[in-house]
Amino acid sequence: MKRLSVIIPTYQHGSVIEACLKSLLSQTRQPDEIIVIDDGSTDKTKAILAPYQDRLSYIFQENRGEQSTRMRGFERSTGDFVLFCDADVILKPRMLEKMEQALSNHPGASFAYSSFRFGWKTFRSFPFDPVRLRQMNYIHTSSLIRRSGFPGFDSTIKKFQDWDVWLAMLEAGKTGVFIPEVLFHVQVDSKRGGISNWMPSFMYRWPWRLLRWKKEARRRYETGKATIKEKHHL
Repeated sequence: MKRLSVIIPTYQHGSVIEACLKSLLSQTRQPDEIIVIDDGSTDKTKAILAPYQDRLSYIFQENRGEQSTRMRGFERSTGDFVLFCDADVILKPRMLEKMEQALSNHPGASFAYSSFRFGWKTFRSFPFDPVRLRQMNYIHTSSLIRRSGFPGFDSTIKKFQDWDVWLAMLEAGKTGVFIPEVLFHVQVDSKRGGISNWMPSFMYRWPWRLLRWKKEARRRYETGKATIKEKHHL
């Protein structure tokens, strides 16, 4: 049986990470290893995870950022399949089972992904389509990836890191398989707004002169998108 590793990058996620971990430990297909990489949290993350120390590997590091954190977890992992599970994600009980089965049923696919819910909103993804993927990112980071096909996270990319990975895999001839179900939901952390500081897409089309407080988010969005387009010649 192939090994399955779950990597949880975390920074100041003490209010949500236990729910994420409990959902992992309730899976019908248990992960073979869970690796939590704490990127310098100063909240109660370590204490919250202490009761689970026999069920996971906990690594604390000085703050280095999301990409370095994810890659350190990957380097420590041993699974044939790898899931980068954001600390604010709650998995449905059969998520790992269904994603692994999808890859077993589609041996030519390098990753499996699904729809998901963020707070009150459901994000319904699409069947794998190279043309659509080059136009927009519709695949969440929390997807199951074959280790052999994973290109790694680019530490120079500060936004749309997951889109960068899927595009890099596409350029290497890799494909994904879509599971048309909502298999997880992202918790809304009132203190953080989610690991990616998510904001609904319609907000980026708002009359920005009336919402000056969102201009910086808009700038980061546009800059990040331009970086991805330039790197992948979109």
